[in-house]
Amino acid sequence: MRYLFVGDSMTVGAAGDYTWRYRMWQHLRGVGERFTVVGPRDTLYDPVVDDAVSTDYADPAFPAHARRHLAGWGEGWLHMVPLIGDAVREHRPDVLLVSLGLIDLGFYTGAEETAANVARFIARARAARPGLRMVLLPVIPNTRADLDPDFADQCAELNERTAKMVAELDRPASPLLLASRPPGYDIRLDTYDGTHPNPGGEHKLAAAFADALHEAWGIGAPYEAA
Repeated sequence: MRYLFVGDSMTVGAAGDYTWRYRMWQHLRGVGERFTVVGPRDTLYDPVVDDAVSTDYADPAFPAHARRHLAGWGEGWLHMVPLIGDAVREHRPDVLLVSLGLIDLGFYTGAEETAANVARFIARARAARPGLRMVLLPVIPNTRADLDPDFADQCAELNERTAKMVAELDRPASPLLLASRPPGYDIRLDTYDGTHPNPGGEHKLAAAFADALHEAWGIGAPYEAA
């Protein structure tokens, strides 16, 4: 099984992070899955230079071949739509694990336009590789939602639109799956700044994907933190 992680800053991670991608790699390896991580990028975001050039993962033993991804600091559905077709054609993933949306709503597009980009992303990914499976994580509102009711409403609306879209576009030949928000995920306890996951949050995000894969498609096993 070939996995491609697609996401924004919560997925790419910053210098010194483990990342939930690392937690997912540990999980799949631990349950004996035969898998490969693919993608065009492998670095972390470096806030000092404001660019994704860091190789300073918290665990230096995280192997280079498992660091692959298509994620970017400040990048959302809007940015991934034009990239996903080429990435899928070149790297031939079997499963996309996608965590996007918060940055779109925060800076670029409203819920309706963001949902349209979700649909475009799905269509382009499928056109590049028929039979591709995708797991989408709902938007997890950050601390801004506590202070801005309109932003909180946009997050809720996008999640509703995405859930309907997944149900409508799901196909036996190319399954779509909406993961559940990680149970008990608390932005005050599971992030280091109200948005980005700390080690506890990384485990919970990885668990959301791992449990969805196992429950829906029988892939892997329920998540257990290493």
